Amino acid sequence: MQFEIILNVEMKIVRSRYMPPLRRHVAINFFGLLFVHPEVDINRRLVNHERIHTAQMRELLYIPFYIIYLIEWTIRLAMKDNAYRSISFEREAYRHESDFDYIDQRKHFAWVKYLRMKNKKTRKKRRKKNIKD
Repeated sequence: MQFEIILNVEMKIVRSRYMPPLRRHVAINFFGLLFVHPEVDINRRLVNHERIHTAQMRELLYIPFYIIYLIEWTIRLAMKDNAYRSISFEREAYRHESDFDYIDQRKHFAWVKYLRMKNKKTRKKRRKKNIKD
């Protein structure tokens, strides 16, 4: 197995052509260890996105994070939008990946508010559509 370990102050980054296994994703975070394809440019935004995931994992004691992630992804597969992008953990990370101070001011369980946020927006769109009809 060919890989290169890059040390970061906050997390260990491993460059591997085998991880993540699906080519759709450029990186995958397992228990705070970040696996990245060799050709991917590791930038501050990517690392910050994964730092947010590591904080989410820690507060849920790791294993429950993966269980909740899988359950939420499975539920969202049946919905109209992109299941991966609709997961509350991903929504929080994508929303704040460019805010490099976010991790220092982030409140515990901040991802919970993203569980319901999508539903509220959907309800508002439905209401507007019903009003127009």
